[in-house]
This record gives sequence, structure tokens and C-alpha cells, in this order.
Amino acid sequence: MSAVPPPPPLAFPAYRRRAGGASVCAIEGPERMVEYQRLGSRWLRQDLVATAYPEKLLIQDLLNLVPGVEALEAAEFRAVERAAGDAGDGDGPGDGDGPGVETAVGEEAPEWVADADLGARTTFGVPGRARWMVSVRSDAEVRAVLAQRAAMDPVPPLLVLGGGSNLLLHSDWDGLVMKMEVPGKTVRPTGAGWAEGVAGAGERWHDWVDWTLTQGWAGLENLAWIPGSVGAAPMQNIGAYGVELKDVFAWLEAIRIEDGALRRFQPADCRFGYRESVFKGPERGRWVITRVAFRLQDATSVEPSALRVQYGAVEQELAAVPRDQWTPRHVADAVIRIRQSKLPDPQVLGNAGSFFKNPVISAPQFADLHARFPDIAHHIQPDGQAKLAAAWLIEHAGWKGHNRVTHGVHDRQALVLVNRGGATGAQIWELAQDIRKDVLSQYGVELEPEVNQVGATPGSR
Repeated sequence: MSAVPPPPPLAFPAYRRRAGGASVCAIEGPERMVEYQRLGSRWLRQDLVATAYPEKLLIQDLLNLVPGVEALEAAEFRAVERAAGDAGDGDGPGDGDGPGVETAVGEEAPEWVADADLGARTTFGVPGRARWMVSVRSDAEVRAVLAQRAAMDPVPPLLVLGGGSNLLLHSDWDGLVMKMEVPGKTVRPTGAGWAEGVAGAGERWHDWVDWTLTQGWAGLENLAWIPGSVGAAPMQNIGAYGVELKDVFAWLEAIRIEDGALRRFQPADCRFGYRESVFKGPERGRWVITRVAFRLQDATSVEPSALRVQYGAVEQELAAVPRDQWTPRHVADAVIRIRQSKLPDPQVLGNAGSFFKNPVISAPQFADLHARFPDIAHHIQPDGQAKLAAAWLIEHAGWKGHNRVTHGVHDRQALVLVNRGGATGAQIWELAQDIRKDVLSQYGVELEPEVNQVGATPGSR
């Protein structure tokens, strides 16, 4: 990749030594630090997530090299890390509270692939290529790629790609695609039948859900069989069958693209909404999510009456099992059967799942609509607004099963647009626009895409 010059260092991580060498640290961000303190012949590790002013001031003082603090080379820090026995296992969610820093930024940077097939890495399967693509498996590799990108002139646009299950390519991507493959799955009990489960952003979402259940932990069962990766899940605040990600979310860690700073986002920081988060709003395009944590409950302590089975056909699907024997695994299996019966397999028929969000309208607008269409599918929200079923609107507008030869609307689920083979992203988007206009004309309701549009021209979204 001769067009990319050697990268300059990012601002983070910054390495420091203090107190006569009895303490060394890697500052991952303004609120994030890994420190090793010498105790006799041993090094003890501490992972600091600064939430209070004194902790934040400590990190700032270290960054500013106050008296008694000096800069440290990355190699010296890694030598201490190896002496402590942590080298090589600190960059995943299972080590302490967060990542390690065993690889210096720019060292052994992952390989960039030119003119990569991007369409084949998305579930819609429409044609599209990327100027460059690079896969990353650690925080260090993320930073190395960001540093290389920052050294380019001009700096190419960046697209972070997970499972490719929630996007539609309108054109080639004339920039860099960072393929997120950070691995890791762990559960740490926190007491009283609860635990914190942490997964690398590159893990396949359903594999993560299944793994937590196999380990005996509940909480994610209603979200089984959703395509995509763990890292993309909080961006979209995924949800299904009465549960949203925000209901079980603990925190996530992300690297700031601008300077490599690692930050831990708490639930309030993410500003979750219906299929929304801060990462689709004011922080869009500023972060690379590397791991996500969830609040999980001991599955054996979950009473059948506490399971979320009231939404959709879940309760009906469980009818063959005595109610007092229901478990979280039963719920997951029921959800899987329902989803498999309604949704096409992307490996057989290209699609991105639900293409549109369920629209939320005001109480007065709903009253008028309900008077004209008494059987309209809806859910009244706590604030009095009504969430309509987009699938009902599309189906009753006459679009279910619509066929344009190379693409169309699925014949079993009106929310799903499909690539039957040979369609372009622009053609699928044209179909989506036709559906939106028709639903607006018939019902006065604006449908908003749930699927991210990549390479669309301004104003076409």
C-alpha cells in the first residue's frame, strides 16, 4: 500500500512513569488509564475508569507531565506488562475492565487491501467496492489504522463495517472501510445472581446471545437471531419482541477517531431512543466501538412469570411447554422459530431485515387514522403517542410481495425489501422511495428507513 505513508503517533495511548519508577501507566484517554505499580518484585495492575473529578485530574496531571512525572516509551511499558504476566491477553474484554496496550501504534499495522469487494460483505449483496479495506482485531490495530489514515493527503472517508446487515450501498466507497473483527466473550459475576457480560465489537450478535444462554445467563433471549455484530447493536439500539438493547445495556468502550482516545460510554451518554443513539446523531462518525457490556441475570433465578413473552407471537409459540417450566432458553428458541418463519435468509435472498422503522405519531393524528382504519396495527406509548406497525401500512397499501424481477418486497414480511439477484442499491432505494410516497399518500404517515444508506447523494435519504 505504497500510497499510505508511515503514520505519526496519535495522542493516545500516552505512556508515563512516576514516583521514581515504582509506577508506570498507559493513558488510553482523558478518563481511561491502565497503571502498573511495583510491590516488591511484583507488578500490580489497576484499570481506572475515571468518573469523579479527582480521578480525572490525576489523569490530566499525568498527561501534562507535572513535576515527578516523565514520558515513557511504549516498549518500556510493554516490558513491564510482560513482567506482570499480562502481555498478549490484555486487549480483550476478559482482562480487567478493559483493553491492554501490548502493541505500539503503527507497529505491525494490519494489511490494507485495495479495490476490495464491499458488496459481498453486506447482506443485501448489491454490487459495490471499497478503495481500501482493512480488518482490525484489537484496540491497537484500530489506532494503527487511524494513524495511517490521518497521515494521508487527502484523508479518505472512513466507514466502519460490522456484519454488513444494516446498510444499503448506493455506490462504491471511495475511501477506507475498517472491518471490525475485535473478538472476545466473557461474563463476570457481580453478586446476588447478576453478572456483567462483555463482548468484543466484532463478535456475531446471535453467537453472543447464544453463548450467554449456554453459560447460564439470561437477559438477551428476546434479541436472539438478529443479524449483525455486537459493535453495531448499540448504534441502532436494536430491539425485538418487547426488549431493546438499552434495557440490558451496561456500558461500551469506543476509540475516538480524531486522536485515538478510549472512552467508556455509560447508558445516559448513549442517549438511546427508538432505533437511535448518540452514535447516529451528534457523535456520528467520531468513534469506533470496540466492546460492549450487558447486565445479565442468573437464568436459574428467572421466574417464568418474569419472562418477556407478551409481544408478538412468542407466548403462542411457547404453548406446547407448560407455563411454569418456561426458561430464557425457551424464549430464545421461540424467537428464533418466529424469525426464521418470517424473515428470509440473507445467504439465499439478499436483504437487511426490516427496512423501515415503525412510525410514532401523535395522539390526535392516531385518533383520526384509527377512525378511518379501525384495524390498524398499533401500540399506545406511555406518553400517549401511538407506534404504528410499518409492516401493516406497507401490506395494506398493497406492496407485500411486490416484484420488480431483480428485487422487490418479501411475500411473507412487508417490512423486508429483497435483492432477488442482480439489483443495484439505487434500484432498491428507488423501490423504498416509491413505498414511502404511497404510504404517505394513503395514510398520511411518513416512513423512515431503519437501514443505513451508504454512498447516497445528499438529499436522497
